[in-house]
Amino acid sequence: MVSFGAIARALFGSSNERIVRRHDGTIKAISALEPELAKLSDDELRARTAAFKAEVAGGKSLDDILVPAFATVREAAKRALGMRHFDVQMIGGIVLNSRAIAEMRTGEGKTLVATLPVYLNALAGKGVHVVTVNDYLASRDAEWMGKVYRFLGLSVGIIVHGMSDEERRAAYACDITYATNNELGFDYLRDNMKYERPQMVQRGHFFAIVDEVDSILIDEARTPLIISGPLDDRSDLYRLIDGFIPQLAPEDFELDEKQRQVSFTEDGTEKMERMLEAAGHLSGTSLYDIENVAIVHHVNNALKAHKLFQRDKDYIVRGDEIVIIDEFTGRMMPGRRFSEGLHQALEAKEHVTVQPENQTLASITFQNYFRMYEKLAGMTGTASTEAAEFADIYGLDVIEVPTNLPVQRIDDDDEVYRTAEEKYRAIVKEIRTAAERRQPILVGTTSIEKSEHLADRLRKDGMQDFQVLNARYHEQEAYIVAQAGVPGAVTIATNMAGRGTDIKLGGNVEMRVERELAEMPDGPEREAAIRAIEADVQRLKEEALAAGGLYVLATERHESRRIDNQLRGRSGRQGDPGRSKFYLSLQDDLMRIFGSQRMDTMLQRLGLKEDEAIIHPWINKALEKAQKKVEARNFDIRKNLLKYDDVMNDQRKVIFEQRLELMDAEGLTESITDMRHATIEGMVARHIPERAYPEQWSTEELQAEALEFLNLDLPVKDWAAEEGIDENDIRTRLIEAADKAMADKAERFGPDVMTYVERSIVLQTIDALWREHLVNLDHLRSVIGFRGYAQRDPLNEYKSESFELFQSMLTTMRERVTQQLARVELMREEAPIAPPAPPEMEAHHLDASSGMDEIGNGATILTADFNPPEAERLAIDPDRPETWGRIGRNELCPCGSGKKFKHCHGAYVAQA
Repeated sequence: MVSFGAIARALFGSSNERIVRRHDGTIKAISALEPELAKLSDDELRARTAAFKAEVAGGKSLDDILVPAFATVREAAKRALGMRHFDVQMIGGIVLNSRAIAEMRTGEGKTLVATLPVYLNALAGKGVHVVTVNDYLASRDAEWMGKVYRFLGLSVGIIVHGMSDEERRAAYACDITYATNNELGFDYLRDNMKYERPQMVQRGHFFAIVDEVDSILIDEARTPLIISGPLDDRSDLYRLIDGFIPQLAPEDFELDEKQRQVSFTEDGTEKMERMLEAAGHLSGTSLYDIENVAIVHHVNNALKAHKLFQRDKDYIVRGDEIVIIDEFTGRMMPGRRFSEGLHQALEAKEHVTVQPENQTLASITFQNYFRMYEKLAGMTGTASTEAAEFADIYGLDVIEVPTNLPVQRIDDDDEVYRTAEEKYRAIVKEIRTAAERRQPILVGTTSIEKSEHLADRLRKDGMQDFQVLNARYHEQEAYIVAQAGVPGAVTIATNMAGRGTDIKLGGNVEMRVERELAEMPDGPEREAAIRAIEADVQRLKEEALAAGGLYVLATERHESRRIDNQLRGRSGRQGDPGRSKFYLSLQDDLMRIFGSQRMDTMLQRLGLKEDEAIIHPWINKALEKAQKKVEARNFDIRKNLLKYDDVMNDQRKVIFEQRLELMDAEGLTESITDMRHATIEGMVARHIPERAYPEQWSTEELQAEALEFLNLDLPVKDWAAEEGIDENDIRTRLIEAADKAMADKAERFGPDVMTYVERSIVLQTIDALWREHLVNLDHLRSVIGFRGYAQRDPLNEYKSESFELFQSMLTTMRERVTQQLARVELMREEAPIAPPAPPEMEAHHLDASSGMDEIGNGATILTADFNPPEAERLAIDPDRPETWGRIGRNELCPCGSGKKFKHCHGAYVAQA
């Protein structure tokens, strides 16, 4: 029976088709301008950019000038690149400009499509970011498409790993900036740790186009970007708590080895509270009071270290260090450490040196970073299976852009074998058959180990002429991918997502010219060599077409249909013939999860013999259902993690906006006065209760706090003994005394120096407390799940407790700023005032699937090098500061005091 929806689609087309048809009029209008623009000279075409900018400045919207701007880019691309945008590429450009994701098949020219909306939005003068998955693609696309932008008079910048702040600032100042998602996110975090506005490198978040949008906004968004730095030494606390765990009895904790979880029972919690209270490390009466968040984290880690982790199974002790053992391979992993204090708990357990813990200085998820852009768009070959997530998280619709030529690829039904051994025998046989008929074949695997396993089997079978791809060398990888369409080529690839390079049948002319003729100078000889390469590629293409085009053979189904579609989409580009097929076994991960035991029994009853496969469309549908379930589960996990991060993101916005206001403000006296008055209000409220008699006032404590926070020894006790005095009088006298002391200090320092000192102290205090707050939130996150046992929603509990911690942080900030400004004195004669150096930092972004750090062992040092050369050090005179040169604020002071420079001969020192 035909459904009503199917009848409606047959009559009116799908919703996607209706959206695409809606742009027909715009496409015709763009094409109508083509003959007119073709008559213009290069200079006249370039002059249109200035005219468009003037129209936008005069009040026209970017949509108002879309038709002439797109037509201008099409003409510029013809002249600068020798490439003309197809009409379907124009549709892709319109989709991208309308804040949506353009799903375009591999080989349809997404890189060229992006030039249309990038040029249009760059006319606003606010900067456009084009986001790629790796440095190689950022460099390649900036150089390649930059020819179009520069032809039209726009500037193009590029951000890659290892650039200085000056270089980054210049790149962000360009009309168009190419960068990776990691670099953009880290620059944002670093900018919000700077102390002066001119030190910042980014200039806002107006419009971004994300290439391989599914890879960046979904796969990589599973883990946040983190900038971390060393934490103060807490080894004594780790050792103290470690000593408590052996005193626990079996009934004091519950151990679930299957789930690898351990938690305290009620008796165990009470016992731990008594031990902590005796040691002076418990605030309040309960271990789970909000003030004890950090202690709970340490206690839980110590319990895990003793009860879940076994020596010589999960880790070994080698010399004075704990080395992790990989649970899958059994190999040692030197240099890798468990995070969030667990490694330190193991070090305390084994009585080796407890290494300093790294704390999070700043972090952000890609979801929250990219949602900051006023306009966001993306492009990829595979997004429709994740359309719900794109709409829910980012507010992005997915529009499927039709191909320029009909797809001729044949997608065969899956072949399912009983065992992995039978499957691999069939795969090796199929690869050999394809190679013998000179059909290029791309073999997709789900992991590097499986790639190597298949490569070993091919070698044993006598095949040597094949390439194995892994994600280590992007440039070399791009060349291998580009040549995978040569007749007879066999390419084994772990994951074909985000490669950014088309597999052209016959090979890639440009890459061959670049590699083979790199040393040959320009001239007739080089031109002849290029023509010879072009003729060779054309010959090879015809041979590959005759053999059936590119054959994509997949050795397994991924959990996500999108990854399977990415692999399959490598074949059949731009109307070429091609073929794809998946080989499965009941021992594959997805099949096992799906419940292959019943299927195995059924196939044996049906008499399926060894090396026979079952092929049926029903199996494809059943697998697709299983994949949909896994996708839905993963989406729920990501969505839940984002809900927690959104709580921190709201607080992050408040702190970062406050920092910007403080940096931009001409003077901070008013804000600091408000902080000082609020601190005094708090002091008075603590020690003089409302409607209490003077004899009930805690005047000695109030006098001590006035000395601590205001650096003023005031006769508060004597004031309280006066006839008729009340708390308002006490408050007023404290405020007047504190205001006068600060006014005197400002007069001594001078307005410029005072403003500088105030700004430095406020910003450094905010940063220090924000870092402490992030540590507390990490600790809170690690234990908040236990609230579920008490029938309370962990997310709501996290929201309320994190808000309390945030409010407490703001109160502490007011008190600390007031205290430091009351004690600060400038040592003019000993050292010039210099802007404070940022803390030592490392950048991290973990690959969600492998757990490895993408940034390279987390060793991206983000601080300037303040160490003078050895020759300069030898000339230092401890008694003559002018011989010291530039000293890092965290280095030992050259005077020989043994203190850090910032605590000794720094720009200012606190006086007791």
